[in-house]
Amino acid sequence: MAPLEASSILLSAGLPPDRVLVPSDADFVERQSSYWSCSVRSLQPACIVQPQSAEEVSSVLRALVSEQISFAVRSGGHTAWVGANTIGGGGVTIDLGRLNHVRVSNEPGESESMVDLGPGNRWGKVYAELAEHGLTVAGGREGNVGVAGLILGGGMAFFTARHGLACDNVVEYEVVLADGNIVKARREGKYADLFRALKGGGNNFGIVTNFKMSSIAARPVWAGMTIHPKEATLQAIEALKDYTDAVPTDVDSNLLCFFTYTPDFKDIKVVGALIHMAGIEDSPSYKQWLDMPLTATTCKETTVPQLAMDYSQAKDYHNVWFTATFKNDTRVVAKAAELHDGLVSDLKLFIPDGDFVTQCLFQPFPRLFGQRSAAAGGNMLGIDRQRENGLLWLAVAQVRTADQERFAYSKIKEWVQAVKEFAASIDGNLEWTYLNYADKSQDPLGSYGAENVRVMQEVAQKYDPQGVFQTRCPGGFKVSNVRLPN
Repeated sequence: MAPLEASSILLSAGLPPDRVLVPSDADFVERQSSYWSCSVRSLQPACIVQPQSAEEVSSVLRALVSEQISFAVRSGGHTAWVGANTIGGGGVTIDLGRLNHVRVSNEPGESESMVDLGPGNRWGKVYAELAEHGLTVAGGREGNVGVAGLILGGGMAFFTARHGLACDNVVEYEVVLADGNIVKARREGKYADLFRALKGGGNNFGIVTNFKMSSIAARPVWAGMTIHPKEATLQAIEALKDYTDAVPTDVDSNLLCFFTYTPDFKDIKVVGALIHMAGIEDSPSYKQWLDMPLTATTCKETTVPQLAMDYSQAKDYHNVWFTATFKNDTRVVAKAAELHDGLVSDLKLFIPDGDFVTQCLFQPFPRLFGQRSAAAGGNMLGIDRQRENGLLWLAVAQVRTADQERFAYSKIKEWVQAVKEFAASIDGNLEWTYLNYADKSQDPLGSYGAENVRVMQEVAQKYDPQGVFQTRCPGGFKVSNVRLPN
């Protein structure tokens, strides 16, 4: 569809003129360039519409559905792969960036404050505004990540060991359904099935226009990065394993273990992200990690808003992300780190100036996380079925050009397959695939388990019988594409 035709249809739905952007508008160019991954920016819609309320989202959906126009839904624009939150071919991007309210309220009968978040927020802004009220929430760990995408995919948080995933801290979703109706889904009541499906089910059921979350009292945290020589790799692997098994003994602590190459390092380094949400400096939980040879550290007392911005990832690269989950086994981590060395060598040969980034990132995923989710009423992820402590793995390459991305993609895919095959040989794989880290070729929804997939498919059919979010909104992971065993 031509840009002017698409924009005319949206304006005829009663939207103010400033809500609709066409390619000749400077604001259109700015919004396209604000996607985190360079490759994602290349897919251009006919126009961008920026609704400013749930009612305007409803009007947009009704207009697009009536004219059979395909669309994408964008929150922060941080997903790495093309087509997740963008659309070409004459489609329209529904950009939720103007739905960026942050409101604190006390509901009758509630002992704690509730927080209403617009889906177009980024977590850095959320934390900064909540800090003015002495509050925070169990949200994203990276300040530039969008609120909606993070929560709808489950949402790893610095508070997960104590409070569960981000989705476990939502008490109500305001949702615009495919027919334009606006509903509020809670754990109890008429839309309880929709509420549960939204906890990890992605963009299969409607457009969320408000997340009501439980608040947490803000307090100083102790956090930063530790940098260690590559020779500390085996020590780091042992420290990570022991730390992961001990997570229940210190639920305020976090440790992320990176084997990483960056242009600044010029070689592979071992990096730790240490974050203690109770502000304990050099907590005993970190003793084994901090006993390793240390090159540099940035650990200090800080705040959640500052922490989220310090944790931001490099911008203006083409990004390749894959993920997997393993049992907490040092052999798997050692194999991934060994093969990462080969990946870096291959990339150095293809990119002689060395301007690329890799991450072989492992983070604890103990049984406790699933127990926290179950205690909060459950979600779609199926992690409550996990019987052993695990590790969540993220395999990353960040490169400067499309040609380099194609090369890196094939190498990352080979690396991931090799690690998973090795893990299978020692019974080290776990089923769950984290949606927010997954490549488009992966099947996170299918990893949630057959029962949860059936629930999501039933909820999608119930609230979207025409399959608008399965066919007209092609981005993201679609529950209709998951094939259950007979």
